[in-house]
Amino acid sequence: MPLSIDLSGRVALVTGASGELGRVIARTLARCGADIAIHYHGNRERAEAVARDVEANGRRSVLVQADVANAADVDRMSKSIRDSLGAPDIVVANAVAQIHPWSSVLEEDVSDYESQFRSCVLQCVHLSKAFVPAMISRGRGRFIGINTECAMQMTPGQSAYVSGKRGMDGVLRVLAREVGEHQITVNQVAPGWTISEKDRREGTERNAGYEAGVPMRRRGTDQEVANTVAFLASDLASFITGAFVPVCGGHVMPTI
Repeated sequence: MPLSIDLSGRVALVTGASGELGRVIARTLARCGADIAIHYHGNRERAEAVARDVEANGRRSVLVQADVANAADVDRMSKSIRDSLGAPDIVVANAVAQIHPWSSVLEEDVSDYESQFRSCVLQCVHLSKAFVPAMISRGRGRFIGINTECAMQMTPGQSAYVSGKRGMDGVLRVLAREVGEHQITVNQVAPGWTISEKDRREGTERNAGYEAGVPMRRRGTDQEVANTVAFLASDLASFITGAFVPVCGGHVMPTI
């Protein structure tokens, strides 16, 4: 029998699902058969477009607005998802507060470190508290955090972003050890500088300087990242937990 990624009968929450990468992750999980809770923070119009794509694939969807760094908002979101779709089997922590431009440690505003802690670390804590207990009751579940290759690069200017993502890494690796006995896997996908729909619209897919440092000599695509998320969400990855999976063409390589 050929192998396939089949998420039929599963419910997935994707945070930041109205964003460039989140939209593709949500659509991909829907194409694999999952019903999708589409989280957004401020852009309802883009979230509604994702819902239309999900439903065009014959799957159910619900829009949920929340500040994922706020426990009360996440609890409200959890109730809305349970009431409409049921408790999620799959949680994808994709939302992040964007910082532009990046600055040196000496120049970065302290509020940027606080925002990254809230959107990376506290998001994962709140999502875990809201959704993992139901996974424990069922004896299965998938928690997938979207990290970044930057967490391994430590490039000047990245300190606020990296501090949040490395904190996220710590929380999720500990969570993996704490809930593994319940057949819940906790993994991270770490994209490189990924080609998005915006890049395709603006013709900015290529960057020779970045590509020169990538063994595959190209940037990855949003779909390639989403494919990895779908794999980790599936039964094909049932014995993988605590992993940090770079999807960056070898630009960073964890070593043994």
